[in-house]
Amino acid sequence: MLSEPAISGAPDTVVSASPEESNAPTPGASAGGRRPRSRRRARASGTAVAAAGALSLALVLSGCSSEQTDTTSPASARSKAGDDAKGKQGTVDCAKAKCIALTFDAGPGKDTGQLLDTLKDKKVPATFFLLGKNHVKKHPDLVRRIAAEGHEVANHTWSHPRLTDLEPDEARKELALTQDAIEEITGRKPTLMRPPQGRTNKDVSKVSKELGLSQVLWSVTAKDYSTTDSALIKKRVLDQADRDGIILLHDIYDGTVPAVPGIIDALHKRGFTFVTVPQLMAPAVPEPGEVYRP
Repeated sequence: MLSEPAISGAPDTVVSASPEESNAPTPGASAGGRRPRSRRRARASGTAVAAAGALSLALVLSGCSSEQTDTTSPASARSKAGDDAKGKQGTVDCAKAKCIALTFDAGPGKDTGQLLDTLKDKKVPATFFLLGKNHVKKHPDLVRRIAAEGHEVANHTWSHPRLTDLEPDEARKELALTQDAIEEITGRKPTLMRPPQGRTNKDVSKVSKELGLSQVLWSVTAKDYSTTDSALIKKRVLDQADRDGIILLHDIYDGTVPAVPGIIDALHKRGFTFVTVPQLMAPAVPEPGEVYRP
């Protein structure tokens, strides 16, 4: 499930909802393995209520909006791409290779230069979802360097509000301000955006489409907003990493950038190739307004 903290205020909780099933006999069952009918009915009703409650809680805590649940995976996007698709692949074809995308939210910040040094040294491309206010405007040289060194520059709103809490015009302004600020620095408007906390709905999708922005969620989160332990951040990423995955990290937290070299080295040893989000979907081209998630 998805979760990302608010940049200001307490972080959201991550919910990993994958309960294990057990084949052990149910305590209290009759000798023949069956409960009395009334108790079976009560148990079924209680199970249904619990399941509905768990789903509702998961949607709220995970950052997923119940209004917008349709997503497209990178593999599905690739498979649906026509012969005339124009998405540019990286060094490999991700339909054949074991690809994964490394993404960073809410920068640039004080450690982004060090991160870029690491990525350059290890020849790893990444996707940066940048915040406009106090980040893009404060660090134009880093924004320029991110673009110049071949990374994907993307939009993470102006001030990190939950877009689903805003009127469409307000959401449009949050995205458009960052679009314009990035274009002013790099000469190119982003084509990707990440909604803060993964919260999106039909209105956000409509606004994104109008602005030419595809929405990109994630499959791996280290909850790096909750710890400065770089070893723990690395472990959390490695435990969740899988083919066609999209890793969510933040280059604004103290433990994250020091964890990146170890993450890259370990995933290279596992046979992964790092690509940007557009390269992960190539030859498909991400469509504006669509929501992409592994």
